[in-house]
Amino acid sequence: MDDDGDPRWLTHDETRAWIALASTIVWLPTALDAQLQRDAGVSFVEYTVLSWLSMRPGHASRMSEIAALANVRLSHLSRIATRLEGRGWIRREPDPDDGRATLAILTDAGWDKVVATAPGHVAEVRRVVFDGLTPEQVEQLQQIGAQVVHAVQPDLCLPEPGQDVPG
Repeated sequence: MDDDGDPRWLTHDETRAWIALASTIVWLPTALDAQLQRDAGVSFVEYTVLSWLSMRPGHASRMSEIAALANVRLSHLSRIATRLEGRGWIRREPDPDDGRATLAILTDAGWDKVVATAPGHVAEVRRVVFDGLTPEQVEQLQQIGAQVVHAVQPDLCLPEPGQDVPG
């Protein structure tokens, strides 16, 4: 609302940008999930959890931090973690610094799964996101994505890829 209490309608250009972003939000996860299910037998959210753990120091993170990154409730993440544990890809143990918290730890088999899955996932991400962008647009995409995430979730710290991390 503006100072007069009237709605601040989107401009024509903002409406076009919003439609593109909303369509991306709807269709991109579906495309990535389909590729991961077909080629690696994991869902997008399962791979995301494994991938984010692979980027953390010691390949470990508190379950609450992973839940925040994945935007899922802790109970939902617990069900995901149970599936990943059942496949031998993660293990859970109490956080030695805070016994009330639980750590998710990527196992060697989980690391191997990330390494084996990453090439196909990266190829699909490259195909559907990056192949049509210029380097300047890639930088803009990173900045815009970070800005939007920060506006929605100011305290969220996005993972930083390391040198030894597959895409």
